[in-house]
This record gives sequence, structure tokens and C-alpha cells, in this order.
Amino acid sequence: MQWLLIPFVLVTGVLNALQTGTNTTLAKASGAPIVAALAVFVVGFVTLLVLAPFLGANAAAVGKLGQAPWWAWVGGVGGALFITAMLYATDKVGAGTFTGLTVTAAIVTSVALDHFGALGLKEHAAGLWRLTGAALMIAGVLLVAKF
Repeated sequence: MQWLLIPFVLVTGVLNALQTGTNTTLAKASGAPIVAALAVFVVGFVTLLVLAPFLGANAAAVGKLGQAPWWAWVGGVGGALFITAMLYATDKVGAGTFTGLTVTAAIVTSVALDHFGALGLKEHAAGLWRLTGAALMIAGVLLVAKF
């Protein structure tokens, strides 16, 4: 069953790239990027409500949220800031540059988090290949952004 996660992750990667255009279009239509961000989160919330019963959501799981450390809640802030940055920056820097910068920042940060086993993640050493991959991501985003 785990092999199904790979196509799911690939589809969400495509959808993530499409968000720059779809969300920016919402921002243009509303004339207020923050209104578009709120609309995106409402649609996302409704989507999660529809999916929740099929993916194991129940009252017991909700009750356990209080056991999470304080820093576990930062993900919601990150999601909100990501959408806000997308809506304010994509038209100015381009979808490729925006996505390249955010994905590269995520890869570099993720390699560091994996290496140290931070935030409850399993340790994965940042060896030569992983560091080379991160460096190539940085080089790639520089080429896409034409700095």
C-alpha cells in the first residue's frame, strides 16, 4: 500500500506548482491577496472535512492534539505565510522563480532537519550525495531565476 504514496506525492507536487497560478488569479480577481488567501484556506478546510472520515479522523485523534509540543503548531503559520507570500510575490518574480526558491529552501532545510533528526524526524545523515543535491538545487534555482 505504501507504493501508492509516491503517485499521491507527485500529484500534490503538480498541484503545488499549479497553486501559484490559480491562487494568483484569485488574488487578481478579488483585488486583495489576503482575501484570496482566506478563500484558499476555506476551500482547503472544506476539502479536508470531506477527506477526514476516509483518512482516520475521529474524536479521539482530535483530543490527542493537545499532547503535541508547542512547536508542532508552527506548521499552520507556515502554511498561511506560504500562501500569502505566493499571492504577493508570484506575479513579481514569476511562478518558476517562486516555486524554485520555495522548493530549494525546503530541500536545504529538510536535509538539515533530517541530518539532526530535528522536530521528531528520523535521522538521515547529510552525506556527500545529499549535500551535492542541495547544492544543485541552489544552482538550479539561480538558473531559473536568472540571477
